[in-house]
Amino acid sequence: MKTVFITGATSGIGMATAKLFAANRDFRLVLCGRRHERLVDLSKHLQLNHSEEIKLLSFDVRSYEECKKAIESLEGPYRDVDVLINNAGLAKGLDFIHEGDLEDWETMIDTNLKGLLYVTRLLSPGMVKRKSGHIINICSTAGKEVYPKGNVYCASKFAVDALTKSMRQDLYSHNIRVSQVAPGHVEETEFALNRFDGDAEKAKIYQDFNPLKSSDVAEAIYWIATRPAHVNIQDILLMGTQQALSGLIDRTGRRFD
Repeated sequence: MKTVFITGATSGIGMATAKLFAANRDFRLVLCGRRHERLVDLSKHLQLNHSEEIKLLSFDVRSYEECKKAIESLEGPYRDVDVLINNAGLAKGLDFIHEGDLEDWETMIDTNLKGLLYVTRLLSPGMVKRKSGHIINICSTAGKEVYPKGNVYCASKFAVDALTKSMRQDLYSHNIRVSQVAPGHVEETEFALNRFDGDAEKAKIYQDFNPLKSSDVAEAIYWIATRPAHVNIQDILLMGTQQALSGLIDRTGRRFD
């Protein structure tokens, strides 16, 4: 049985991924997030319907000390993480560079970039020691191309793309696979709500087209993680059929509902 460690598991892609892995009895889960009550609710749901092999860690990936304390608390088989899914991430604000909010910038950099680095730094030495492991980073189409007002968010995701490639070069000789999923617009998440500081009206950005669903991205992550040991899927770039680029979207209606 493999141990899968998922950051940002309390909503969206992380939650959908947790549900998919839990449905397969070959995995035990370490589910991470800042909102403990949500983790507890998710765990109860998964234990009722699927796996009972679940450990919860409530911490903020932006704090190295919190990451370290949480990971060092793992015991038994949960200590040896086989698959790390660096999913925690967000966008804050949508502003021209000369009007950007510094707090938003720091939140994105600390979460999307530093958080990924902190957790990877703490878990990858064990993988190197065991000569086995798989790291899957959740990037974005914003890590492949920029768009107006996306500046710092795009920069943080371009960094994820670069780190994924660099990590692979650092770790391949230790029998560690490093992969990435880069989705476009995804509904069933809190992405837009977070970007617009909880403004539900501004967050209604999917009313005139069908984006991906969180479960679509979860299936890509699961597929990557379940390939034979000699196969490393390096990068999956996926978008809904009505999206061609970050700023090129067919908004003529939700044709796939």
